[in-house]
Amino acid sequence: MNYLDIVNKCLYEMNYKQVNDLAELTKTEHKRILAAINTVNKEVCNIENWNFLLKRSQVTLPKETSEIEVPVNGKILHIFIDGKEYTFCENLKPFLTEKHNDLCKYSILNDKLLFHKFKEDKELDIVYYTKNYVIDESNTEKEEFENATDKPLIPMPFAEQILVYGACLRVKGNPQYFKFSYWLSMYKEALLNLKSKVSVSVQNAPQISLFRD
Repeated sequence: MNYLDIVNKCLYEMNYKQVNDLAELTKTEHKRILAAINTVNKEVCNIENWNFLLKRSQVTLPKETSEIEVPVNGKILHIFIDGKEYTFCENLKPFLTEKHNDLCKYSILNDKLLFHKFKEDKELDIVYYTKNYVIDESNTEKEEFENATDKPLIPMPFAEQILVYGACLRVKGNPQYFKFSYWLSMYKEALLNLKSKVSVSVQNAPQISLFRD
């Protein structure tokens, strides 16, 4: 299901005319639907460390260099060098003064990864949770929906129910609206199913987060 499909599902739920192209969405309510879909997609992806957001990247740290631009758009889970895991250290002072004894640590300052200096180039093996929650038709990841053919990283069939009903809840935002209770129950059901089906650990207890303007 792509962005246009999700938009049309929202339009159907709210009794609006469906469209063949995003360019037809010119009304204020249309703009609110587009924004709501992106907001719900980001919020749901942010409430958990979902395994479908796990990515891996390799980058070279040049020799005699103690820092490198953070090469990923996301939350770092692991960094490995020469098969050894490097753990995050909040204390920046040892890295800035180059006076630290524990070599298997790294830190972060101003979007830069900090390490001790190596005498040769090192390959950083980084595992992280991406903040790019959408993929386009060329399989390029990006942060939000823009084009009709863009698809969510949230897996189907959960994505449809979560994004459609979640967006409808945000746009209407009134518990007295006659479809509000139905949308809310469907949203909760989909989120719980997503949690139970794709959770990294069975010990993660399901939880519901609903955001409204």
